[in-house]
Amino acid sequence: MFDEYDGSIYKTLKYKDASVIDEKSGTFDAKLRYNIYSDALEFKKGSELYELIKKPTSHARIDGDYFYYCNFKTQRGHKKSGYYVLVELNEKYRIYKKFDLKIKEPSKNGAASGNSVPGKLKMQTTYFLEERGVIMELPMNKKELLATLSDKEEELKKYIKKERIKVRKEEDLIRLVSRYNALKNTDGNRSRSLLTRRN
Repeated sequence: MFDEYDGSIYKTLKYKDASVIDEKSGTFDAKLRYNIYSDALEFKKGSELYELIKKPTSHARIDGDYFYYCNFKTQRGHKKSGYYVLVELNEKYRIYKKFDLKIKEPSKNGAASGNSVPGKLKMQTTYFLEERGVIMELPMNKKELLATLSDKEEELKKYIKKERIKVRKEEDLIRLVSRYNALKNTDGNRSRSLLTRRN
């Protein structure tokens, strides 16, 4: 289906050593790869291709990435099911990343000359802040991210400048959300949700 495209529908082409953890039946070793296009963890047995059953009670660790199948909802109540990779675990919130595929279709440049440009497949990473099954996308643009966390915008601006935070860097994004959580907790109400204000 994607022969005329540059790039891959897989996070990595090779099958990687992985551990599959099923909460009911235990842990198994396997060689897996993540198919971004079909949002599936695939494995091969002989010449047959299989995928792990998508359920919240089993997850897999591939190359240090923990893939969880989650049935999240957005703040507006829309379902966002699929594989998410756990990035940060906090008692109050979690940060996940999700891989998506940007597809640019092939184009025919002048049918007479026979020139054509192949399509392109590019993996994109989106980060999410999750609290009690509800997720909010964390924009990778400083201005948009500050607007998303607008109730602490001024304090976070100072923090970004002082700590030289680059929001496109995963470690820095984790630090920024941690700072946001700390600022929310200094408001005096410890049960304060990180996602309540937005709609």
